[in-house]
Amino acid sequence: MSDYSIRVVGCELGSRDKKQLDLQGFSLLAEDCSRPAWLTLVGLTECAPEQVAERLGAVSGEMKVALVEPEQSELASAALSAGAQDYLLLPLDVEQLHRLITRLISIESSRQELVAVSAASRQLLMLAHRASATEASVLLSGESGTGKEQLARYIHRHSSRADKPFIAVNCAAIPESMLESVLFGHSKGAFTGAHADKAGKFELANGGTLLLDEIGEMPLMLQAKLLRVLQEREVERLGCHRSVTLDIRIIAASNKDLRKAVNESQFREDLFYRLDVLPLALPPLRERKDDILPLAEHLLLRHQNLAGSDRCYFSESARAALLAHDWPGNVRELDNCVQRALVMRRGCSLQALELGLPQQALTAVASAGTGLKASKQQAEFQFIIDTLKRFGGHRSRSAETLGMTTRALRYKMAQMREAGIDVDAILKSADCAA
Repeated sequence: MSDYSIRVVGCELGSRDKKQLDLQGFSLLAEDCSRPAWLTLVGLTECAPEQVAERLGAVSGEMKVALVEPEQSELASAALSAGAQDYLLLPLDVEQLHRLITRLISIESSRQELVAVSAASRQLLMLAHRASATEASVLLSGESGTGKEQLARYIHRHSSRADKPFIAVNCAAIPESMLESVLFGHSKGAFTGAHADKAGKFELANGGTLLLDEIGEMPLMLQAKLLRVLQEREVERLGCHRSVTLDIRIIAASNKDLRKAVNESQFREDLFYRLDVLPLALPPLRERKDDILPLAEHLLLRHQNLAGSDRCYFSESARAALLAHDWPGNVRELDNCVQRALVMRRGCSLQALELGLPQQALTAVASAGTGLKASKQQAEFQFIIDTLKRFGGHRSRSAETLGMTTRALRYKMAQMREAGIDVDAILKSADCAA
């Protein structure tokens, strides 16, 4: 596990904890080290709940875990809402940290796989693979939750930069006042609170790939500076006049229509064309129905492996409900749905009600079941009528051929009359035709 480096921010580890981490093969980075960390432990004990998102946004690291006191459950909840992978209670238990890291590694490994069954997904994956062989900028578009970051990671993993950093920045999740510093870094004293030099995301991703997620939310003023960095291939930290040369692959992503944003003067046209070299559009889940069940099975297996729980499967009603829902939240919503079903399950067979889907999806499943039942009944009625016609309406002989009693046949004929079928008129017309 030596590749999994850890940085602790805003909290001090004891020498015993540091030694244990070292013995377990983890590389512990200093807080001011510019090298990207795989996992960053962020101390939040001095934060107010409304400051948590800003605090996490200012910290680098592919994975972030909050450190809170046992009585600070509100801070833990705020951290999870702001994108932290998990939280740990202080004082830190290194064994607990080790278990968490193992789980996070499993999550990361499962994210390496992309499910592409539908024709649209297979076509997209083929284009992404071609894009990975180039150094051109890629612009990913699609609704929230369609898997833009996963596709960006796929492109990075299959590129010549696969052994270099992959850094993702959600431009919408970082306060506007901090975004410039987060992206480009700052020198000590550049602004109030800048107590030390700090590398920005561009420097941290140097040599590798930088994903600028939700780039459509970036302020116009910052778009101009981003364009200059992309053109000149160098970056300056705030408050510093020394340039850092960049060797970096840019992938941008947005759930907005950036062409429309350009026309409405909300996004710079020159930046759009700089980013839109290789455009890849991710279709929403409702437009790739063939992916829904394979994705659900993939997510179910992942969460079962992480929890170490017994093997479960989706019942026919659950599968029908999954297909009936239109998934406005896309793969992210499907993932939540699978996790919910695992919590609510009463057995190994996951039922439609346990998915917690809106009533419309369950109604559609019920309607489909009713339709099937009606079709079966209609076929049965037609078979009875055909048999009665064959024997000229003779009840006893028809009942014997149908394998039922005469009384049962009379009951079926009564059901037909209740359903609006005039059996006597049908048989009479058959006699006349004969």
